[in-house]
Amino acid sequence: MAAVLRRGADEAGAILVVVDRLDETVDLYGPAPQSAFAESRPADRLFQLLLSRSERAQIDTRLSDELKFDPDLWVVEVEDRGGRAFLDLADS
Repeated sequence: MAAVLRRGADEAGAILVVVDRLDETVDLYGPAPQSAFAESRPADRLFQLLLSRSERAQIDTRLSDELKFDPDLWVVEVEDRGGRAFLDLADS
């Protein structure tokens, strides 16, 4: 299941993705840094893992901090026991 927890501006705002593993741990993904893109930036978005198997309180604190920096932020949550985010990830 997936849900939009917070809607940002239609034309702006980063997207953060929370993956609830349904075992009391949560992952957080955010936009990949510009350095992760090739010279010709792809049309699709790339993400990176920000927090892995964290407690919900830690994710909530990080989201609160991010919202102070970017009030146009979108937050989407996915529930998946396997921890799959279904995102294109930047190479580490």
